[in-house]
Amino acid sequence: MLHLNAVHHIAIIARDYARSKAFYCDLLGFTLVAETFREARQSWKGDLALRGQYCIELFSFPTPPARVSQPEACGLRHLAFSVDDVAAAVSALQDAGVHCEPVRVDALTGKRFTFFSDPDGLPLELYEN
Repeated sequence: MLHLNAVHHIAIIARDYARSKAFYCDLLGFTLVAETFREARQSWKGDLALRGQYCIELFSFPTPPARVSQPEACGLRHLAFSVDDVAAAVSALQDAGVHCEPVRVDALTGKRFTFFSDPDGLPLELYEN
């Protein structure tokens, strides 16, 4: 059997690199640890870390196709972030103008969670510890 150690990173393609970089760094608290402009592709690549752990590659391309999010399409559904207090996190997002779905309770775990979207409509989840 193959032995995987961990998830290394998640790649996200943004339509507006600067806007998405601000969303992930300034609003969600990621740190930009490296940034490269790839001239041959006319594309930016930003390496983002959360609490010192590298986890997101943020890319831009000149004209990416729209992502199908609704109705739910086959493939990766969403990216979930662990938080201590979903209500406090929702409040911070709403103060920044980000719409969040109503908070729900996971019937299997009893934990609270909600969904919101990044600037390109990528579904993101907050899941309470």
